[in-house]
Amino acid sequence: QVQLVESGGGLVQAGGSLRLSCAASGGTFGNYILGWFRQAPGNEREFVAGIGRSIGSTYYADSEKGRFMIFRDNARNTVNLHMGSLKPGDTAVYYCAARLSPFTSRISVDPSDYNFWGQGTQVTVSS
Repeated sequence: QVQLVESGGGLVQAGGSLRLSCAASGGTFGNYILGWFRQAPGNEREFVAGIGRSIGSTYYADSEKGRFMIFRDNARNTVNLHMGSLKPGDTAVYYCAARLSPFTSRISVDPSDYNFWGQGTQVTVSS
């Protein structure tokens, strides 16, 4: 099993940027499809960005396209999320997730498809 630990959250002004990092241990990192999700108070957990086993395969929620970038480093067992042009509506707890599914390369937006989760990191964007 893989363990995931997020870092890099914090308080930022609108228009600013942050980089979230997720460090993985255990398991074979390259076998996992990885995703970032977020959850604001009172809201369901929602997909932000995902990256497949191959570095070139990425997928973003429509509201994040052009603002966020996900990338993975299989040598360092990390997956990062660069977030730019942040808005107050981006305020949430951000979670890193991993999906072990050898029969598909599809990047799922459904949280229930992911097997492992980090503890989350808070991102607060002030107006």
